Amino acid sequence: MNKIEIGHGSGGKLTRDLIENIFLKYLKSDELKPLEDAASINLDHNHKAAVTTDSYVIRPLFFPGGNIGKLSVCGTVNDLVVSGAVPKYLTVGFIIEEGFLMKDLEEIVRSISETAESAGVKIVTGDTKVVEKNKGDGIYINTTGIGEIVKPMDLKNVSAGDKVIITGTIGDHGTAVAIAREEFNIDAAVESDCAALNGMLEPLFDIAGVKWMRDPTRGGVATVLVELSEATGLGVLISEEDMPVREDVRFIQDMLGYDPLYLANEGKAIIITSAESSDRVLEMLKGHPLGKDAALIGNITADFKGLRLKTIIGGERVLDMLEEDTLPRIC
Repeated sequence: MNKIEIGHGSGGKLTRDLIENIFLKYLKSDELKPLEDAASINLDHNHKAAVTTDSYVIRPLFFPGGNIGKLSVCGTVNDLVVSGAVPKYLTVGFIIEEGFLMKDLEEIVRSISETAESAGVKIVTGDTKVVEKNKGDGIYINTTGIGEIVKPMDLKNVSAGDKVIITGTIGDHGTAVAIAREEFNIDAAVESDCAALNGMLEPLFDIAGVKWMRDPTRGGVATVLVELSEATGLGVLISEEDMPVREDVRFIQDMLGYDPLYLANEGKAIIITSAESSDRVLEMLKGHPLGKDAALIGNITADFKGLRLKTIIGGERVLDMLEEDTLPRIC
């Protein structure tokens, strides 16, 4: 393959190949090596910062439950908090196409401001570039986030017997965006789950048994758990019956031939916790509006490697990363 394809940005196997074969070939540092959502930076003997960056190219720019501005704050805040950090500061960069409507830009920037204020983070610097008409696609946004690490998350702490928790229903964002694209002629009231999770997740930092978190965006729940298995050498067994999926989302994705396990989420987190702490984690999640549908969906095992799904009829299905996302430009 000698050219970039759309799938290289999907978060699946093609993305991983691109990272390993090009980026990591030349970009080397101890901080980059773990390939977590945020890098851990030592400030001094007592303080560590988490730094993350993300670019947002979602289409359409406005969708049920949010827009690219809200998404650009929530996505970066969430990458910080699942890394065990309290989000503090954001930078924001805009690449805007000539001819973009001022009223749309104002609505997007207003959403950035309101979402950042609600999440308790400050926008501290930014940049704006404009490209010629037809040389962009409306607007792209990059945000970089900085937070203070208070509970380091390390996959090395994950062990057999640990439990897998999801903080709510899966596939909402991917479904909402698919409907908003109007390519499938579907009329349904599904909203994106786009939300900043720090208010819900930071209290979990006090629970010793919470070992690792990740927000399942591009590639969905399945991709995150495959990556976890590959990094730890352990297996993950999840239950189809226990997986929280809205009925309308399940119906729409069955009709489109998509699997909610691979759809992007923008307001959910996967949490790996000790068995002893799992009930407490679920109790705390369910006490927060964003976690009311939280569920224990599986466990970590040493009996096999990889990701398996226990189906409703009692069988087991092996799951792997997809080559590319079924819905590109989802975030």
